[in-house]
Amino acid sequence: MKNTDKILAEICMPTSDLRADLAFFGNTLGMRLDMIYPADDPSVAVYSGHGVRVRLEQGTATPGHLRILTDDADFAEGRTTMTAPGGTRVTVAPLNPPLVLPQTEHAFVVRRLADQAPWVIGRAGMEYRDLIPNRLGGSIIASHIRIPDGGPVPDMVHFHKVGFQLIFCYRGWVDVVYEDQGPPIRLTAGDCFIQPPEIRHRVLEASDGIEVIEIGVPAEHVTEIDHDMVLPTAHLRPDREWQGQKFVHNCAKDAVWVPARLPGYTCRDTTIGQNTQFVAGVQVLRPDTGAGAPVWAAHDADIHFTFVMEGRMTLQGDDGSAQLLTAGDAFVIPPGMRTCYADPSADLSLLEVALPGKFATALH
Repeated sequence: MKNTDKILAEICMPTSDLRADLAFFGNTLGMRLDMIYPADDPSVAVYSGHGVRVRLEQGTATPGHLRILTDDADFAEGRTTMTAPGGTRVTVAPLNPPLVLPQTEHAFVVRRLADQAPWVIGRAGMEYRDLIPNRLGGSIIASHIRIPDGGPVPDMVHFHKVGFQLIFCYRGWVDVVYEDQGPPIRLTAGDCFIQPPEIRHRVLEASDGIEVIEIGVPAEHVTEIDHDMVLPTAHLRPDREWQGQKFVHNCAKDAVWVPARLPGYTCRDTTIGQNTQFVAGVQVLRPDTGAGAPVWAAHDADIHFTFVMEGRMTLQGDDGSAQLLTAGDAFVIPPGMRTCYADPSADLSLLEVALPGKFATALH
């Protein structure tokens, strides 16, 4: 890699009035003048500050746009939109804007693998398949993610500004390293991670054909790269909290199966509810022939998402629908809608994600 210590990058901004801009960029925006020429009739001035280097050039081109991020309410006397004398448009936005959780637009959604929804190339070369096309008004994103060819993943230390995020390993394995959680952790099929808001992490390596289910709330959230943190970190702090949530590594091999909220099924809890203060709950369901036949039920959760991992079932709805679902399919049931998970195959396995983690189920 080349040494970049002696390389500078400048953002070129045309200006129609360089002389007037000198006071604006220096006094109003509080930037530092680094260079100006020619001395007798300046046509170029270079300013630096707020993490950028701006080159103002006298000319007639379309003015540029400079966006400044700060949580200082007094910056530029509180103004959020300005225009420099030479035409540059300036907007001021929060450095750390609050996370906005959109109101859920409830809908009954079924997404079938057989419908051949497109796989798209996303971050770090991974392939993404959208499991909730309408994203319930922006309140949630559910992605089926795969890496066909295993090996090292071209990832960087990063974090997500989210309210809740689940990584559930569906096929294969993946190695990930997390802030304050010790050496790299291998996630294998049936295991899951909860990535608390803004925990730094990096995906290291994956098996051939790795597939995971990733849930994020809200649907649109920011991923930021941390260029300074080196993982693993020196300290092991398994009980650390990020915005009230703890990191969770739940292993399928340690599962304890108990009666599920739905008759006819048993479940294993991933401990995600208690470790997120019940922001969300995640369980795996499978049939239990000794617990009776499946019945009609409704829930009052704001969001209730299910992914069919193995087997098949018929999802019956109180709208008269009856849909055969198989491995790779997903569905969302809105609150108050009565459904029945009928005719389950013996190998049926369901990943159930609910927000909030505590909700009521009414049997009919």
